[in-house]
Formats: sequence, C-alpha cells, structure tokens
Amino acid sequence: MVIAYMLIAFAWWSVLLFKKNEDAFKAKSELLRIVMAAEGEIKTNEDFFNAPAYQTLKNKYKKQEWMIFGEASVFVLSLVIGIYLINRAYHREMKTAENRRNFLLSITHELKSPIASIKLVLETFLKRNLTKEQSEPFTKGALKESERLNSLVNNLLLAARVEEAYQPVLEPLDLNTVIKEVVENLQGKFPDADISFDSEMEKANIQGDHFGWTSVAINLIENAVKYSPAPAKISISLKQTNKNIAIVFADQGLGVPKDERKKIFNQFYRIGSEDTRKTKGTGLGLYIVDQIVKAHKGKITIDDNQPRGTRFNILLPA
Repeated sequence: MVIAYMLIAFAWWSVLLFKKNEDAFKAKSELLRIVMAAEGEIKTNEDFFNAPAYQTLKNKYKKQEWMIFGEASVFVLSLVIGIYLINRAYHREMKTAENRRNFLLSITHELKSPIASIKLVLETFLKRNLTKEQSEPFTKGALKESERLNSLVNNLLLAARVEEAYQPVLEPLDLNTVIKEVVENLQGKFPDADISFDSEMEKANIQGDHFGWTSVAINLIENAVKYSPAPAKISISLKQTNKNIAIVFADQGLGVPKDERKKIFNQFYRIGSEDTRKTKGTGLGLYIVDQIVKAHKGKITIDDNQPRGTRFNILLPA
C-alpha cells in the first residue's frame, strides 16, 4: 500500500510539473509575442514562431520537459530496484530462518538419538548380568552410536572453523592414500550388504590439509550411502594431469534436482522440510566440503550419474 501510494503520488506530481512547465512556457511565449509585436519585430504568427527568441524559449522548456522525464524515470527505476532488493533480502532472511529452524530440529534429533541409545545400553548392563555373547551386540551398538556422535561433533566444530576463517594446515599429502583410508574405515562401519565400492584411483600428491580432505571423503561417501537404496554402489575416480587433479564421487541414488544443486552447498540447507524428510543430517556436510575445496583453490560441481544418481566432481590445481 505504501509503495502504491508513493507511485501514485509521484505520478501525480510528475503530471503537475509537466502542466506547470507548459503553463510557464505559454505565459512567457505570450509575453514575448506582445513585446516583439510592440517593437515591430513581428507582424504575423508565422513570424513569431520562426523568430530566434521564440525558438530559444521553446528549446529551453523542451529541455526542462526532458529533465522532468529523466528524473521521473530515475526515481521509478530506483524505486523498482529498491523494491526488488528489499524483497530479495526478505526472502533470503526467511529462507535462512527456515534453514536454521530445520538445523535446530535435526541437530536435536541427531544428538538425542545416539545419547538415548548409549543410555539404554548402559542401563541394560546395570540391570542385567549378561554373558559376553549377549553383551557383544549391545557394546557394538553403543560404539557405533558413540562414533556417530563423535562424527557429528567434529562436523559442528569444523563447520564453525570454516565459517570464521578456515586456514588449511598444509602438508605433503597423497589423496589416493587419504581416500583409501576413509573407504576402509567406512567398510568396517557399514555392513557388507549395505555398501560396495568401485575405485579407479591414481596417486595424486598435493599440499593439503589431511583432516580437511578426510572430512571431504567421509561426507561425500556417507552422503552417497544416505541417499542410495541398499546396497549402495559408490564409484570413486582420482586422476592427475600436469595441470589438474580430478576427483569424482558417483552414486546410483536418488539424485539432486537441477534447481537444488547450487543451494545444497549452503550452510544448514537440506532438500525438503525437516517435518517430511526421512534421511538424517544437519545440512553441514556439503557446506564443509565446499569450503574445504575452495580453501585448496579447487571447485566442486554436481551432475547426473548414469543410469541414475549423482556425481560430485572436484577439480584441483595440480
């Protein structure tokens, strides 16, 4: 309503300015005609309209009309741009608030779930005298949940680091070895029926952050497992040329819609709503991956895998 009022008011004042300018021109023209007729400079209307004094007066008021039109156009354009920027900022803030709400909901669940599981195991040990064979599944379950909790805390701490001012601790690093270590650890974490790997990796030596690249591999592989039907089939490719190092993590999961591919690297962003989505997560994993890759002067992109799924492509300077 305020914007509509401003536009209507400005249109009205613009019309008034044009009208006043026109009235002033007519009044001065009539005065000039009388003066020139009295001095005998003109005899007919045609003489007056062709007179240099009249042409000068006419050009002056034409310039004033264009000035009014130009200022009106600049004002309207500025108002439209202002409305667009305010509207964009408003929607961005609303989206950020929604993402933070989703993050709080998900992080609450992600923290409570392993804590509750570990608490249940400890209460079982207190109340019952279990044999070694009986207690072993409980112990493994508690260790798995504690590892999940540890991974979540590490992600939160790393997200805080990269948000402030992430400075990678550079050291000679073979990415092949780093990724293989992550794969071996995750194969022990997931049952054999749940995950299988197809790797084609060359040696690729860089100056990089070991902890950071370990986090990149863990997040991308766990992301592939999370969004893939069991058994998850993950392909990893690592190739080095004279100029670049290309790393590809490919899965055969649900895929990422094209309009979401830039958004998923935003902090706290997850596809869908926390009230409806079924997969676990905090919206920090891909944000961390993106920031670590950028800190190493690299770039990460997404495209479709064949016959289905997603490919995360990382390109680094060699």
